[in-house]
This record gives sequence, structure tokens and C-alpha cells, in this order.
Amino acid sequence: MTIGLISVLLAALQSEIPLFPSRASSVARDIDNLYFYLVGVTLFFSTLIFLTIFYFAIRYRRRHAGERPLPIAGSLPLELLWSIIPLGLTMIMFFWGAALFFRLLQPPDDATQFTVVAKQWMWKVQHPEGQREINELHVPVGRRIKLKMISEDVIHSFYIPAFRTKQDVLPGRYTTMWFEPTRVGEYHLFCAEYCGTKHSGMIGRVVVMEPADYETWLSGAPPGETPEQAGERLFRQLNCNTCHDQGPTSRGPALTGIFGKSIRLQSGETVVADETYLRESILLPNAKVVSGYEVVMPTYQGQVSEEAMLQLIAYIKSLTREERQSPKP
Repeated sequence: MTIGLISVLLAALQSEIPLFPSRASSVARDIDNLYFYLVGVTLFFSTLIFLTIFYFAIRYRRRHAGERPLPIAGSLPLELLWSIIPLGLTMIMFFWGAALFFRLLQPPDDATQFTVVAKQWMWKVQHPEGQREINELHVPVGRRIKLKMISEDVIHSFYIPAFRTKQDVLPGRYTTMWFEPTRVGEYHLFCAEYCGTKHSGMIGRVVVMEPADYETWLSGAPPGETPEQAGERLFRQLNCNTCHDQGPTSRGPALTGIFGKSIRLQSGETVVADETYLRESILLPNAKVVSGYEVVMPTYQGQVSEEAMLQLIAYIKSLTREERQSPKP
């Protein structure tokens, strides 16, 4: 009975019945297989326990007022059996789920990074080439995509059912998700975390295109600055280069090559200069001061939006990649 029900569910998934979303990413099949394993184990033991209770209720019912049950002798093999089998099944769940979790946790090194800023009630996306979208995301099929995400207000959740991927988007903290689309088409994008009165309207679509069609779409989209170019412009507008130049009179640490490196602080601690550290240093410059420098940097809290922050960080990262000098005034 249970095996037959699982077969029906799998057939429904294969036949694209609307009960199940399409499988359109490289991890969708693996996640579905784990899901159906969990459902199968649950149905099997639920059915077994129900039938056993039903049988015992009839077989060992009290037939008259004077009847007394006979003592039941314990059985060590039976107790080991019903302990080891569930342990084995749950260990399969644990290691299978952990393997998928760590696979989704770490984006591949060759993934193309897009930035996503959530706001009541929309998704703002920027491509690495500079194009911007609202509530839409165009991507080429077969390319690994990494999303660096943050919220401007409350907690949101970026959910693409067809890709079997979902990640909370938090205020004040960067989160990351990645996927590799495998099928051309249009797929639903939802916010899966209640975020206010218009939460149900915070929807969008992900458009997966052939690589050539994607390049055509890019060339036809309104041109824009790349995140690195926009960040360089903001860096100059905010006069960051006056203190972070590489000259001997620099009042702040040089930024060329800083991203991803360990930095010693005045407190003696060591931190890694990642996106979180750079964001905190821009908003709260007194929180973690680099050893050897005075506390002279003003706060930019309330002056730099989350989109601008991502652009500034992209520019600082580009200094690492390209070993560029600070921008000239």
C-alpha cells in the first residue's frame, strides 16, 4: 500500500501535475528524493503502528470481567530489532540531509554573483553587468548563479519552488544562496516569510534563457554601471580615497588587497575582511578599529543605502582582484 502510494506521488511529479512544481535546477531531483524517502518512511510506520494497535485491540481485548492477562516475557532480540531499524533509518535521513545542506550552503567558486535587496514589497536585483530588475531575475540556463542578499526593512525569504531553494533575507546581515537552472522557462518567485500587509503581493518570476538569448536580452536591457563602477563612483563621492590612499600620510588602512585577508585590531583580535566586516566598518567605524590607526572615520549610517553598500563592497573586492590603486580625485 505504502509503496504504491509513493509510486503514485513519483508518477505525479514526473507528469508535471500542478500539485508539484517543476524540477528546474541541479539540486531539485536530489531534494525531491529525500522528501519522498521521508514521506515513505513516515507512511510505512504510521500504517504499521495503526494496524498493530488495531490488531492488538481486537486480539487481546478483555472478554469477561474475571479475565486477567498473562505475564509477557521480554525479548531482547525484538527490542534490539525495533531500536536498530529506526536508528538506521534516521541516520540515513541525517547524513542524506546533511550532505544536501552543505552542498547548498557553499556556492561554487565559479558561480556568477548577483545582488538582491529586499524591500516591502519588492525584490531589487542587479546583474554583474550592471542591469537592474525589480521582481524579475533573468539568468542563462546551465550557469551557476550566486545571490548575495540583504533586506532594507524586515525579514523576507527568497523562494523559488521550481529550484527547491529558499533563503531568508535579513536586515543588517548578508545571506547567500545559489542555484544552477537546468530548464528554460519562467518560474515563480515568492517571499516565504510574512513581511507585512502586502506580503502576498511580493511575488516575481525567474526567467531562465538559453545563453545566446540571455546575451541578447542583456544587450537590449537599459545599460547601467556595473556594481564595481558604481562603487568606485560612490567611493570618490564620499571622499573615501582621502583617508584610504596608499601614501605614507594615509589616515586609514589601504584597501587594495584587503578583502579576504586577516586584519589585526586595536583590541588584539583578528578578523577576516569579508562583506560583513566591510559593511560594519562603513556603518560603525569605531566598532573594530584596525591596529595602528586612530578613530577618525565618520559613520555613514543613514547615508548609504543597502544597494550602495553592496556596490562599495564590490569595488573594494575588485581592488583585490585587479590590484588597482585608489581612485584619483
